[in-house]
Amino acid sequence: MAGLVPAAEPPDLVHLSCLLGSRLTGPGGQREGRLADVIVRLGGAGYPPVTGLVVRVDGVDRFVPIAKVGQLSCADVRLVDVPGSFGRFERRPGEVLLSRDLSARHLINVEGARLVRANEIELTSVRGRWEVVGVDPSSKPVLRRVLPRAWRRRVKPGGIVDWADIEPFVGHVPTARLRIPFRKLARLHPAQLADLVEAASQEEGEEILRAVGADRALEADVFEELEPDRQVELLRSRSDEEAARVLSAMAPDDAVDLLTELDQERRLPILQRMPAVTQAKLRRLLSYHPETAGGLMNPDVIALPGDRRVAEALQEIKGSTAPPEAVGVVFVTDAEGRLTGTALLVELLRADPAAPLSSVARPEPVALAPDADVHEVVRKMTDFNLAVAPVVDDEGGLLGQITVDDVLELLLPSGWRRQYGMAAPE
Repeated sequence: MAGLVPAAEPPDLVHLSCLLGSRLTGPGGQREGRLADVIVRLGGAGYPPVTGLVVRVDGVDRFVPIAKVGQLSCADVRLVDVPGSFGRFERRPGEVLLSRDLSARHLINVEGARLVRANEIELTSVRGRWEVVGVDPSSKPVLRRVLPRAWRRRVKPGGIVDWADIEPFVGHVPTARLRIPFRKLARLHPAQLADLVEAASQEEGEEILRAVGADRALEADVFEELEPDRQVELLRSRSDEEAARVLSAMAPDDAVDLLTELDQERRLPILQRMPAVTQAKLRRLLSYHPETAGGLMNPDVIALPGDRRVAEALQEIKGSTAPPEAVGVVFVTDAEGRLTGTALLVELLRADPAAPLSSVARPEPVALAPDADVHEVVRKMTDFNLAVAPVVDDEGGLLGQITVDDVLELLLPSGWRRQYGMAAPE
């Protein structure tokens, strides 16, 4: 299976809702309580294996190892031993209860980058081993649950999402070792992860961010993509040290925007916990109005004197940790640091590596003053077809750059992600 598979039902597919409440049959055919839940182990490779059942006998929940289950179907749950001989159920690390912990809750469909609801959980037996193979997020399982047990199998799945594309939220499970693994979420773009956080509850969003926190740069990229109110909501629950760590990894212009959204009494303590270089950048940006070129710009640029070689410029680009949109242009300066030209990355790649930058750069570049308002920024970037615009002081000294995505983010209406239903739960 891959993604959302057709609604055809394999003959050995078993719905969790059909199993729950089923009467248990002992080895002698006697009735022995009812099935209360199915236990699976998460965290391993492949599909989660069923490790046992929770059965209720005389008001007591007992654990039945899967090896003691002779038959598991909607029609019959047959045990090879008497349930009373099994011990009381206790949670073990790495295990979850399908009904209590996952059923009817949000899950992450990594393939579709969406939240889905586990209205039904599907199991099957593969070479004698029971496994969870998918979830049905459609409304059909809801109908199945309200029908009499004898009719439930007549309701076919509405479409099954392969468990290989699923990551469940496990923060609510009282088992300390469980967490969303990073490997699957790392396949998603930061904007997709941000959409998931936006669509999730506060607790679910925190769980996603804790998972991607294994990669600090990715965590910062996700924060940059979030709506301002969601950013503030998430940072309020973090300590000053944790907030400083996130902000320090963000692009300076995005970090300063978020810093100004926080409660005033937290701004200075958080700022003081950042590295000295980051503090200096943010303090400079804080001196500008947020809707001016100075407030929009990113001070991280690649700027080199005109007598440097093309090969050196390419090496600077290669070693830069700035995002791709910020290193598409090399700014050329004179001995006093004044902007004299710009060289696009594509132009550098086509040039003789031994040539000086001044021979490749475009002279007299269009630049913006730091106090230029957003309307002037948009007009100049549009008129001159600029993807990146330099910002200079009164003497022509390079202060930073504005990329087109910075402008688009400012012009888009607040809450535009939610307005267009991105990552809305299915």
